[in-house]
Amino acid sequence: MLAPLPKPGRPTVSRTALRICPLCEATCGLTLTIEGTRVTGARGDAEDVFSRGFICPKGAAFGELDGDPDRLTGPLVRTNGELREASWGEAFDLIAARVPALVERYGGNAVGVVLGNPNVHTMAGALYPPVLLSTLKTRSLFTASTLDQMPKHVSSGLLFGDPFAIPVPDLDRTDHLLLLGANPLDSNGSLCTAPDFPGRLKALKARGGTLTVVDPRRTRTAKLADRHLAIRPGADAALLAALAHVLFEEKLVDLGELAEQVEGVPEVAAAVAGFTPEAVAVMCDVPAEEIRQVARELADAPTAAVYGRVGSSTVEFGTLANWLVDVLNVLTGNLDRPGGALFPLSATAPKPRTPAPGRGFDLGRWRSRVGGHPEAKGELPLAALAEEIATPGDARIRALITIAANPVLSAPDGDRLDRALADGLDFMVAVDPYLNETSRHADVILPPPPPSRSAHFDFALNGFAVHDQVRYTPAAVPAPPGSRSMDECEIHARLILAVGGLHGADPTAVDDLVIDRTLAKTGLPADRAAQLKAELTGSTGPERRLDLMLRLGPYEGLTLAKVAAAPHGIDLGPLKPRLGQVLKTRSGRVELLPAPIAADLPRLRRALDRRREEDTLVLVGRRHLRSNNSWMHNVPALNRGSNRCTLQLHPRDAERLGVVDGATVRIRGTGGEIEAPAEITDTVRTGVVSLPHGWGHDRPGTRMSVAASRPGTNVNQLLDGSLLDPLSGTSVLNGFEVSIHALAAGRPLAPKN
Repeated sequence: MLAPLPKPGRPTVSRTALRICPLCEATCGLTLTIEGTRVTGARGDAEDVFSRGFICPKGAAFGELDGDPDRLTGPLVRTNGELREASWGEAFDLIAARVPALVERYGGNAVGVVLGNPNVHTMAGALYPPVLLSTLKTRSLFTASTLDQMPKHVSSGLLFGDPFAIPVPDLDRTDHLLLLGANPLDSNGSLCTAPDFPGRLKALKARGGTLTVVDPRRTRTAKLADRHLAIRPGADAALLAALAHVLFEEKLVDLGELAEQVEGVPEVAAAVAGFTPEAVAVMCDVPAEEIRQVARELADAPTAAVYGRVGSSTVEFGTLANWLVDVLNVLTGNLDRPGGALFPLSATAPKPRTPAPGRGFDLGRWRSRVGGHPEAKGELPLAALAEEIATPGDARIRALITIAANPVLSAPDGDRLDRALADGLDFMVAVDPYLNETSRHADVILPPPPPSRSAHFDFALNGFAVHDQVRYTPAAVPAPPGSRSMDECEIHARLILAVGGLHGADPTAVDDLVIDRTLAKTGLPADRAAQLKAELTGSTGPERRLDLMLRLGPYEGLTLAKVAAAPHGIDLGPLKPRLGQVLKTRSGRVELLPAPIAADLPRLRRALDRRREEDTLVLVGRRHLRSNNSWMHNVPALNRGSNRCTLQLHPRDAERLGVVDGATVRIRGTGGEIEAPAEITDTVRTGVVSLPHGWGHDRPGTRMSVAASRPGTNVNQLLDGSLLDPLSGTSVLNGFEVSIHALAAGRPLAPKN
């Protein structure tokens, strides 16, 4: 078919530009088609050294998200109770007048900071929040990690001495993958950066490998598996403990080359002695003999890796489950070897250290004021934010800074947090492109520009990549003439200056300060440090900081100039064994049974005797390929089709409850009740219902027209925030009990007050 002719007088001039996709953890390379300052198309970059042309629906919708007409184009400030457009100068003037005064009067902890998961997808979100926190001197930090991955950070910290030392499955070389609580065919992977995760799993099977999936739902990933265990939600830790028990009982433990680097193996054997397959079978609802067979297959495989994600983290025993994932990798000799689970080496990581004892990892160095929750990795549970604002006292949180975060939807009991934000704060700043359910409470909103106008480097996600590589893409689109937008890194730098008493200074001063501090920590002689600083290239402060990190990093001779000269990336090779460089425990070895884990295991043992009523229902979430939490529901291409907020339940449960397909049902939990349309499907096991996370776009005062037209319901409103994994402070968002009541068929969802 011939392409349509351009309209007379309006010639179409298009060009292409490369951009790393920032919309999920896969970090695929994109080739954007650009007309003027508008992105009109996106396809996979076939020459990208990591993604090799792979693209998913989110990446394909990059242009639609980038050009969303609901995105804020300039600051908003609150005057007489109403948000209005303002200049950047006025916005930062107001922040500078309010926040330092609150800090001076009440102390730094009176200012809370909330970081959402989009921060790991931007350069600004990676580079500047640590500087903001040190400037404020606040311990009131809350992030999306305690709604997702904190159990993995805690277990890694306890095992290896570093909460960021997270081994990832060597997908391209393993012979056997045991996958729990993850659906990478829909999520594209998490804490395992792997473009084309589906293709890598299919390649595993094509080379004769085995895929075992543990999930209460028959997901797209489970359908691909050689073996699918439809476990009862929340029992992952018990299943993993039983697998470890079988390895010891049947003398299948073989640490191989790890033997000299691990301590505590006999203690683990004693700790899991009571977790026989027969003892855990009822809790897991998996036959004992099948558990034994999985353990034997894991031990017999030439190479194998165990990998667990959200479904095994956001549960009652999340840290224990994540600990046992790596215990199994150790006991089978698959930790730190090709085909097993390896530690990536990012181009901006510090140079590898000489193996030696380290400082170790401590939990609970301080506690939250109201609930007494222990910190983990410097963070407090996001579920505790509302009480820290609303509970009277001199040390309560009086000001809040949210950066790319929407906790009213993503944290438990959003209604309570909604009230706390409305009535309990003296001042609030939101760095967010949308007027959403959380930012609508702010006194100042600072919107970053669309992603096409920002440079991109994956500081965090390269540390979880299944293949070492380095890629950098400059901004693809300049700001249009007359634009009110400000570069995202500049927004963060000016925010730091405003809260730190240096309002009005050149924002590059923030980057210069970080560069000077970094060089001071290197121990280089003053003249060599000055020379290195002078050699830095880059047209912006963030680029100079990136260049410094590359030069100080583990790959000799790597600079920003070299990376920029390779627009499709530089392949740094497959993952390599390097456990000795990673370990920072006080013993200098893998401490296989840390004291906090040992102290928590009796809680899991007691759960084995827990009795459930036959008609008990538990709820789990679910992922969708067209969604990523709450932040893409305003893109028409991604908010349609099967991406729906429905309650999935098994036909037998539906018949017992008198629920018909499409009917509205009422769901009750400890925190409240919601309504949703029923979707009857045998892809969810009996006794389990499933509702996706991130919906509930029906609150007044937002400016997200597409999301509001199809709002869905907020599953987290079923929770009161009291259910937490005690070691990590992570909210229990999966595997909690609910009751279901059928309403009239076809009844529309009730409006929310």
